[in-house]
Amino acid sequence: MMPMKSPNPLAMQPPVFADVLAARNRIRPHLPPTPLHHYPALDHLLGFHAYIKHENHQPVGAFKVRGGINLALQLSEDERQRGLIAASTGNHGQSVAYAGRLVGAPVIIVAPEDADPGKVNAMRGLGAEVILTGANFDEARIHCETLVAEHGYRYVHSGNERHLIAGVGTHALEMLESEPELDAIIVPLGGGSGAAGACISSKHLSPRTRVIAVQSAQSPAGCRSWHTGELQTAANECIFGGLATGDATAFAMPFGILHDLLDDFVLVEDEAILQAMAWLLQHAHTLAEGAGAASLAVAHQLRGQLQGQRVGLICSGGNAAIANLQRALSLLE
Repeated sequence: MMPMKSPNPLAMQPPVFADVLAARNRIRPHLPPTPLHHYPALDHLLGFHAYIKHENHQPVGAFKVRGGINLALQLSEDERQRGLIAASTGNHGQSVAYAGRLVGAPVIIVAPEDADPGKVNAMRGLGAEVILTGANFDEARIHCETLVAEHGYRYVHSGNERHLIAGVGTHALEMLESEPELDAIIVPLGGGSGAAGACISSKHLSPRTRVIAVQSAQSPAGCRSWHTGELQTAANECIFGGLATGDATAFAMPFGILHDLLDDFVLVEDEAILQAMAWLLQHAHTLAEGAGAASLAVAHQLRGQLQGQRVGLICSGGNAAIANLQRALSLLE
């Protein structure tokens, strides 16, 4: 059995705003800024000015590719040769696969047996070996970590990776450079990297801008962790993989950042997220997965508090499972 290499102490330190700026310069040749669009029909629905950050326009259909590329471009030659491995329900895996292909590193993704077939096919199409094992994400993650210990792969954790957090923080950086007067940014949360990155960028560029995280009420471990100040676990019954926090102790780095910088954390029902998917199709001509629509769902839930404000909504991805899309379509007026 090949021993796991000791982690670089720097890798265990959370990123700061300088890391986000460096990430922006690093990934810009590979990823142009995504659009930030304003839709009058959504304003009418919400009662305030909403700006959609279209991370669903990324080449893998989700924001995580920012972090994957930022990490891959900083790999040592030894790490590239050993290859990358990650546990994922889909979007993180696609990000790592895309980034690994960019730098010529082999990639293995360990996913639960019931992972969305479309995302599994996308990861394989990007050249990754996909191992389906376990009844849920946590079981897949444990198998992934066993393989790391046995073979010495470079493990790309979905949350505890400073290069990932710095990379995905560039989405909020772009938002505030385009609309510096935003009163709030609403960001979906599963593992916490996107919300943590948004906090780092916004609190440096615009301290007055509130950052609000949103998670499914059917997977509330992240929200409970933030409100109690201690990492929590909770049952995961969410139908959207991108909003699911399984073993919350796996995401200590992003939750440390959120504890210090996040302004609020709100839960929203899965049914409301499906409705928001329908509204994005109807009013913004936008295909969003559940996580991508969650920011709109909570904006509607908080519309009484947000009247007259300018609010950025991060549409984190567009990789909607067919079954969820069909349910959303049934809600169109």
